[in-house]
Amino acid sequence: MILSSSQLRALKERNDEELRKGKHGKYGYPAHTIQDLLQTIEAMKKEKKKWKQLAQERGKVLHDVLTLTLKAAPATSDPDDEL
Repeated sequence: MILSSSQLRALKERNDEELRKGKHGKYGYPAHTIQDLLQTIEAMKKEKKKWKQLAQERGKVLHDVLTLTLKAAPATSDPDDEL
């Protein structure tokens, strides 16, 4: 099940209320377990953002390398010249 940001926010608010109640909370998963899960989700979002940025930078560098390679390579391609 994939949760939207508003669902995650609602879950966090409800969990915070359960933590404030202390040991008199309702049935279900322990509030600390849910809190750990929410922290893990936030950490994964940050990692995803970091890797996405890294992939974009890598794409730009590869494009630059391709551009430089095409500029440095001769315009004609003779199969005998490659060997």
